[in-house]
Amino acid sequence: MTEILHTTLAFIVAIALLIAVHEYGHFSVARRLGIKVEKFSIGFGPALFSWRSQDGEVLYVIAAIPLGGYVKMLGENPEEQEDNVQSTLSEADRKRAFNLQPVWKRAAVAAAGPAFNFVFAVFAYMVVAWLGQAVLPTVIGHVAPASVAEMSGLQIGDRIVAVQGREVHSWQQMEELLKQRVGGQAELTLNRDDKAIDLTLGLPQQEKGPLLMDVAGQVLGFTPGLLVSVEDVVESSPANQAGLLKGDVIQQINGRTVSNVNQFIDQVKDHADRVVKIVVKREQTLLELDVIPVVDQNQQGRIGVKLSSRAANGTELYRMGVWDGVQYGFVRTWEMTTLTLGVFAKMVTSAISPDNLGGPIAIAQLAGKTAEMGLVYFLSFLALISVNLGVLNLLPIPVLDGGLLVYLGLEKLRGKALSPRFLEITQFMGLALIVTLMVYAFYNDLSRLFRG
Repeated sequence: MTEILHTTLAFIVAIALLIAVHEYGHFSVARRLGIKVEKFSIGFGPALFSWRSQDGEVLYVIAAIPLGGYVKMLGENPEEQEDNVQSTLSEADRKRAFNLQPVWKRAAVAAAGPAFNFVFAVFAYMVVAWLGQAVLPTVIGHVAPASVAEMSGLQIGDRIVAVQGREVHSWQQMEELLKQRVGGQAELTLNRDDKAIDLTLGLPQQEKGPLLMDVAGQVLGFTPGLLVSVEDVVESSPANQAGLLKGDVIQQINGRTVSNVNQFIDQVKDHADRVVKIVVKREQTLLELDVIPVVDQNQQGRIGVKLSSRAANGTELYRMGVWDGVQYGFVRTWEMTTLTLGVFAKMVTSAISPDNLGGPIAIAQLAGKTAEMGLVYFLSFLALISVNLGVLNLLPIPVLDGGLLVYLGLEKLRGKALSPRFLEITQFMGLALIVTLMVYAFYNDLSRLFRG
């Protein structure tokens, strides 16, 4: 129950903050340009709190459903743009109505929301860089036999310091740069025994998109090296009967060094009803245990253990200086923007299954996990979601900011405003598309939740 409350609170804080940033972008630019703003709402549905601005013009609202927000401007809605409605406006209101403003003013208001999301991400990433991040170092802990990494000369203990001439300080940075090189070559600079070594590795094209892969491990064949340990043992299971205990660190299975959880599980699955020899480290002693996996309903082996893994080389605190942090803020926001655009494009072309689309439950779970991990992780999460909001709202879909920018472009080309009827029809279509995507994302969330 406590975990659910914590996750819910983190989700509400994250969504409310990012929506407030987005809507404040629209609000502040509209007010500065002299456009009349009638309402500023965070959330939808019944109002929980509301109050008027000092000049009495703007109604501020905190609503019950924190899954969106809006800024209501005079003359913004299609029905307000009908001639019979326009004729009832006072001269003062006509000068301040959104639809009667020059195209550049309306475009500035439309673009301000996503722009503020990107600005927020830049500053959030700056703070993350200045506070410092616990990162996985780029030290190689395992090289798979006959892999691209082994044949190229990579060795256990090598530290990768640059990819394509760009310095890397974490395994994640390195992995993101490698993803961009799949189908080509990557130039790595290593530190080996305090000596700089340059290597060029070929990254063969894969059927699966690189965004969904661990490129270092699955394409090149090297990993940071993980210590796989037993977290729990099911009573009366094959593992329990063989003598496996909680805390045992698994070293080998059938003579092969265990470098990750999946490798161990695959070996167990393939040896149903056959003896597997497992070498574990218990305190300072190595033990060899014989385990016979039982056959499950899928005709695969199971031994009844819960496993966990941690980096063999631990983590390092990486904190940037002031100027490096500023650069990181801009660079990281740009990287996340291009990555998000790439994912959207691949979903549209079916290169990535839309089943990967996440909705409010997925966001809530991530909010809860990152908030639990600490401020730096939560800020990184907020920055990522803020970038996603910025990109999403710039898509050329009616009812989104990008759709409004398309309308304004068409109006500029035609030399006159689009008809209210056209706006109503296209906005209804855009709304239907957005609702469909939200329902599908929510369905994906529920499917993942019930699958565990």
